[in-house]
Amino acid sequence: MASMRENRVKAKLNRGEVSVVLSGHMTPDIVDSLGPLGFDGVWIEGEHGPVDYKDIPDLTRAADIWGMTSVVRVNQNVPGVIYRTLDVGAQGVVVPHVNSREEAEAVVGAGKFAPIGERGMFGSRQSYGVENYFAEANDQSLLVVLIEDIVAVDNLDEILTVDHIDVFFVAPSDLAQSMGYIGQLSHPEVVATIDGALDKIAASGRTPGALASDANVEAYIQRGVKFMMTGWPAWVAAGAQEFQAKVAAASQ
Repeated sequence: MASMRENRVKAKLNRGEVSVVLSGHMTPDIVDSLGPLGFDGVWIEGEHGPVDYKDIPDLTRAADIWGMTSVVRVNQNVPGVIYRTLDVGAQGVVVPHVNSREEAEAVVGAGKFAPIGERGMFGSRQSYGVENYFAEANDQSLLVVLIEDIVAVDNLDEILTVDHIDVFFVAPSDLAQSMGYIGQLSHPEVVATIDGALDKIAASGRTPGALASDANVEAYIQRGVKFMMTGWPAWVAAGAQEFQAKVAAASQ
């Protein structure tokens, strides 16, 4: 009897290891080309990007080829949105603007089958060939909630009491906006709020997530961050600028 594909991100988090997923413009061919780089997963943008339900099966198939976890950010904390995203092949969902214990519980209710939640009974693309899918699915599905409003930070103690959430991801841009510092991610109050939230999540024994870059990755790991999302387009831009500078210098 076949088993479900391992959720690589979740397996690493369960072992207490750091897991990194790549974000950026994604097509199935791009996901396939990123596979050999060795990252744990891809962040598929269904909130701010063009990704729709019809796109998710092929995107997740490309991730499956390389054993990468497909994590889809949805645009609403709505049961049908969450479980339909899992149904069409995502191994994990990222849910925005989770600001209270009740909203966190709603994510679990939609993302897990009974007896944990009330996810609609459907086989999912990840169930093909898996006879005991419903027994395995809850263990393999990854649930990430975004702490991206100051009200969520204020309610963080209660949000952290909700079981079966794998990652509490502190998202900087919307958090800064909600604090009155739109676009000011390096403002001292914003930085202090982000760091304080990450510290609280780690101290509670739960898993903190953060937006990582070359500049902050070491500091976040030292703070206990275990789940990192980083954007590959920044590396392309940096490499392109370096290459063009070499062309210009050699042409003089």
